[in-house]
Amino acid sequence: MQVSEVLTPLPSEFNSLPDPPSDLFYRGDLSLLALKKVSVVGSRKAYPYTRTIIQGLALELAKRNVCVVSGAAMGVDALAHEGAYPKTIAILGNGLDIVYPKVNKKLLDKMAEKALLLSEYKDGVEARSYSFVQRNRLVVALGDVLVVAQADKNSGSMRSVEFAIQTGKKIYVLPHRLGESEGTMQLLDEGKAELITDIKAFADLFGSIIQSSDEFLMFCSSSPTYEEALAYDPQKTFEYELLGKIKVINARVYVP
Repeated sequence: MQVSEVLTPLPSEFNSLPDPPSDLFYRGDLSLLALKKVSVVGSRKAYPYTRTIIQGLALELAKRNVCVVSGAAMGVDALAHEGAYPKTIAILGNGLDIVYPKVNKKLLDKMAEKALLLSEYKDGVEARSYSFVQRNRLVVALGDVLVVAQADKNSGSMRSVEFAIQTGKKIYVLPHRLGESEGTMQLLDEGKAELITDIKAFADLFGSIIQSSDEFLMFCSSSPTYEEALAYDPQKTFEYELLGKIKVINARVYVP
C-alpha cells in the first residue's frame, strides 16, 4: 500500500496563517505547487447552473496553466477538480489513505497519480467535523484568490470566506438568481466580493492560453514529463530550457 510522504518545507502560502500546519502529507505531483493557484469552494448540492459554470471556469483556468485548489467534497469541490484535472490540488480533512467521501474514490485515485493530494493529517486519521474547518483554511491560504461558487448564509463555504478576509484574499462569486445562493449574494451586497461576469476574462487575469505556431511549445503546454519532452524533441528540450522558454520542475516541463 502506498504511504503518504511528508512535504518539507511547507508551502510559503501557509505563512500567512496564524496556525499553519505542523506537518503536511502528500501524494501526487508536487510541481503543481509552483503554478498560480485559484481556490474554489461551494455547496455540496450545487444547482445545475453552478455545476456547468464551475466546470467551465476550472477548465479555462487549467488551459492557462493555472492550478485549481479545493477540498475534494461532493458538489462544487469535485466539479472544480474534474474540470481542471490534472491541474488541480485537493486538500483533505483526513489521512490520504482514507477515501472520503466514498463517492469520489475514482476522482481521488486519479488525482493521487497525476494531480496532487495534501493533508495535515497522517495516514489512518479519519475525518471529523472540526477537520473540515481546518482543511478549509488551507484551501483558502494556498490559492491566490478565492472563488465561492454557491453558498447559503450559514454554510461551511462562508467559513472559508472568513479565512479569506482574515488573510487578505480577494473573493469572487458567480451571479445567481434572487433567492438562490444567499451567502454569495450577501457578500456582493456588503462589498466583500467581486462578481465574475465572464469566465474567460476571469481566467485571463491569471494567465493566457499559449497561441503559438511552435509545435514543441504547444506540446509542453500540457506539462509533459521531462522524458516525454526528450522523446518528442531532445534538441529543443535542451535549447528551450537554456533559453528559459520552458522550465523543468519535479521532472515535469512547464511553459512559464
